[in-house]
Amino acid sequence: MGMGLYVAQRVAWALVATFVMLSLTFGLLAVTPDAQQAQFAFQQAQEGASADEARETYQRVTGKDGPLFDRYKEYMIGMVTGDWGWSHTRSQPAIEAVADAYPYSLMYGIPATVLSVVAGIGIGLYSATHQYTKADYAGTFLAFFGVSIPNFWFGIMLILLFAVHLGWFPSYYDTSHGVWTLANAKQLVLPVIVLSTAAIASQMRYARAESLEYVHADFVKTARAKGASEWRVIRHIFRAASVPISTILVADILGLLFVASYLTEVVFQIPGLGLLSYRAITQNDTALVLATTLIPVFVAIVGNLVQDIAYTVLDPRIDYGDR
Repeated sequence: MGMGLYVAQRVAWALVATFVMLSLTFGLLAVTPDAQQAQFAFQQAQEGASADEARETYQRVTGKDGPLFDRYKEYMIGMVTGDWGWSHTRSQPAIEAVADAYPYSLMYGIPATVLSVVAGIGIGLYSATHQYTKADYAGTFLAFFGVSIPNFWFGIMLILLFAVHLGWFPSYYDTSHGVWTLANAKQLVLPVIVLSTAAIASQMRYARAESLEYVHADFVKTARAKGASEWRVIRHIFRAASVPISTILVADILGLLFVASYLTEVVFQIPGLGLLSYRAITQNDTALVLATTLIPVFVAIVGNLVQDIAYTVLDPRIDYGDR
């Protein structure tokens, strides 16, 4: 199978997967009771207005007054054409709300991703080549700590210690600071630590386990016998272990950016995609929920496609027909 045909097949499956995910999200929102509607009707009833008329007004304002299938078709067509609907909670197009939010997610997401990949794989490789040393035990402890500790609790503890008690960092994100300022970098330190801790631990454990399979391999013994430096030996081991390590790399990055970001942004009040999606779900803002769902689905599909293509680059023995 040629690369072009393989990519075309994966893109076709990507479209199907995106359609299914958006359809499921729309269906779940349609059957979920809208607390905002009930609250609006209750307030209008207290003021002497008709509760039924209040519900009709609310549904008309939020675009939920038409037949369910017509609304579903309108949303799906809008997703394709770029008209992602109107966010009634923010009084702006959903696509503009996403455009306003994603830079905040990138500001701490990119440093956390780079840190988790470099530090996680680096610690794992070093731990594998120095098995049963103090450094190995320290790395193992870090891995268990990062995997076991809940992100939201860890974030709150960091705020209490470094923001409230010591006053080293701000306790919440302030959007008034410029992007390329020291004040902005300072308030991103704690979110980056929280977001990258679990990912570093996961990458470290997997990199260590895969690297241990090659520590005593013949090519490593040969390299050591020829007087190769420790750095060169680690490079040989990493090259051999890079294919299995890459299988978990994309999954960890996606989990880092789109799952942990919800808790991180809620705790630190960062107005990024996670907090935007969280508020949209709690407020039953269908257009905004679908818009914020489309982003991680798209990135996940593209990320897995890149990962599969990377297999063949890292290991030429793998054929496209095997994927």
